[in-house]
Amino acid sequence: MAWLSENGILVGLALLDGLSYAAAVFMVAVGLNLVFGVLRVLNVAHGSLYAIGGYAAASIGLFAASLGAPPWLGLPILLAAAVLVGVVLGPVIERLLLRRMQDREPVLQLLVTFALFMILEDLQKLVWGVQPVVFDAPLKWLGTVDVPFGQDAIPFTAYQLYVLPGVALATLAILAYVLRYTLTGRMVVAVTVDREAARAMGIDAAKVTMLTFTVGAALAALGGALAAPTVSLVPGVGASTIVLSFAVVATAGLGQIEGAAVAALLIGLGRSFAVYVAPEFEVVVPYAIMVAVLLFRPQGLFGVAETRRI
Repeated sequence: MAWLSENGILVGLALLDGLSYAAAVFMVAVGLNLVFGVLRVLNVAHGSLYAIGGYAAASIGLFAASLGAPPWLGLPILLAAAVLVGVVLGPVIERLLLRRMQDREPVLQLLVTFALFMILEDLQKLVWGVQPVVFDAPLKWLGTVDVPFGQDAIPFTAYQLYVLPGVALATLAILAYVLRYTLTGRMVVAVTVDREAARAMGIDAAKVTMLTFTVGAALAALGGALAAPTVSLVPGVGASTIVLSFAVVATAGLGQIEGAAVAALLIGLGRSFAVYVAPEFEVVVPYAIMVAVLLFRPQGLFGVAETRRI
């Protein structure tokens, strides 16, 4: 019975960790997928926006704490920092760089966005240094809760249990509603499906593109801001995140919003169970899942094979 109880707790911890991890990865992956759907550019620098969002949230939060701000203020600071990063960097990157790369070869797009990624990585080291930056005030303020699991109760942080999945679900619901039931969303879908036809209908494709990239940048920054209380921010955090986000996007299918949530959950749970069962395979499992999916469905779980124009 003791063995059964111990393994039951491990399963519960793996499920909870996988859920919170999937929520954080989803925030970045859905922004990457949204941007690709409209711009048709796989933005490698998306990972840097994640890191900058985390650093910005931590810096603002630590500054507010030094002024005696209450701990609960850390939560709105996370959101405000993400919006700030998206609004400031999103239009600049889209207008000065990605718009010029939109009709270029995919290889050139990847090279240019990778160069931007390296520049932003060096900028992070210049501004925040190489020492770990920690801002865990929201995590400590919310404390822990006992999650019933069978006959046992698993202590887990309320922040990872409620805030991360809650924000991810709210983001998914809002995006799905906007894209399906609002005029702005329908314009985004029109530009995604056929940019030339959208222009012929009078849609300002340039404004739609800038708006979409700004939202995508803010979502990446929000992912970093939400992860800031749970991790130590160090150089390279953006690189690991963008690689994992590519795995989620490829597994779901390029341009798939709801699919990104399913793929993030699948990869998050797979990685989490690997941590508890076979830690040596933690890094491999997410990409093994991606490869297994692509072997049977090259377009991803929810992707649709596209016809080429000649």
